[in-house]
Amino acid sequence: MAMMVRQRATRTRRTTTTALLAAALAASLAAGCTTSDGPRDDGRGREQSPAPNESGNRQAQGSVLAVKIDNVRAARPHMGLNEADIVYVEQVEAGLSRLMAVYAQKLPKTIGPVRSARESDLELLGQFDRPTLAFSGAQSKLMPLIDKAPLEAEPPGKASDAYFRSPYRRSPHNLYLRPGRLMPSAPGTKALTTGFRFGAAPGGGKAETSRTVRYPAARHTFTWSASQNRWLVAMDGTAATTTDGKQVTASTVVVQYVKVRQSAFHDFLGNYTPYTETVGSGKASVLRNGRAYDDVRWKRPKAADGTTFTTRDGKPMNFQRGQVWVVLAKAP
Repeated sequence: MAMMVRQRATRTRRTTTTALLAAALAASLAAGCTTSDGPRDDGRGREQSPAPNESGNRQAQGSVLAVKIDNVRAARPHMGLNEADIVYVEQVEAGLSRLMAVYAQKLPKTIGPVRSARESDLELLGQFDRPTLAFSGAQSKLMPLIDKAPLEAEPPGKASDAYFRSPYRRSPHNLYLRPGRLMPSAPGTKALTTGFRFGAAPGGGKAETSRTVRYPAARHTFTWSASQNRWLVAMDGTAATTTDGKQVTASTVVVQYVKVRQSAFHDFLGNYTPYTETVGSGKASVLRNGRAYDDVRWKRPKAADGTTFTTRDGKPMNFQRGQVWVVLAKAP
């Protein structure tokens, strides 16, 4: 009996401790804990931020905010993801995935965890008018390309007051962004120059309840919820939620089949970074309103152009209004 009492007391202490840690993490993220203001991505000096630029314009009115977000298991649950207008999913080293969230209509208080940029991000962001890119750093050889790209780069080395590290997560999965310190307000829908069209669903398609997109070491599943009129997002077999416990959902899911090739860059383990080509044309599947449209074509002639999606008869493929997820998958 005494042993049972001790076991119950131990379980009670563990439950209480877990709840207190979760509450402390949420409080620290909301308040903007400032245990460190610089990136500590891999601890090996492999990722660098550009030197501070006192003359840099951090107002960026009229441009979207794009944030590179960590997406390994240790980085979840995310913060600020549900407020994004577009979420891009891209393959990175070792077959894992990373997210790029794009904000135009609303800026949440906190976004993250924030991670490093990749070369193909520059091509992807070319469809926006000088976007602001928030990221934790990049390989030293990539930084000159970022500096020359038509965007406003805002890593911690340039905007240290906009970032903080939470003591309740391990580095490098604990860097968060306070977007209000980069931009005075959300730029609005006019900044979304992607070429996406929203409106009534076209005819055709087929009923679809679930779709899974697989990378070598990651998978994303989208399950239709008629009651919510949304696709419920799951990552690596687990329902995706934010730190406030809300389910991550999407109104429209685009599986865009693209060419994925090896880039000239690799991480400290020797894993080469995949380069995802988003200029060109190809096939796509669009999921909306519980139906799948698998015979869609995408086209983006130049890096400065948006991406158009058309049905088999050449008409625009309308998306359902709300958050759009674009999963950049390797073409078969």
